Amino acid sequence: MDKKMTITEVADIVGVTPKTIMRWEKVGKVRRAKRDFRGWRIYDDEDVSQIREIREAIVEV
Repeated sequence: MDKKMTITEVADIVGVTPKTIMRWEKVGKVRRAKRDFRGWRIYDDEDVSQIREIREAIVEV
C-alpha cells in the first residue's frame, strides 16, 4: 500500500517547492493530484516518481 503524502512532503523529497509542483500541474507536466476529504492534494509513490523524473529532466538541460 502506498503512503499518502502532502504536497509539502513531496516537495521536500524531490527538492522543489510546493508552488513549483502546483505550476507543473497547471501546465500539464504532471497529472492532477488526487484530493482528500478536505480538498488537499495527496500524492503516492508513483506521483513522487513522476515529479522526480520531471525535475531531473529539467536539471539535465
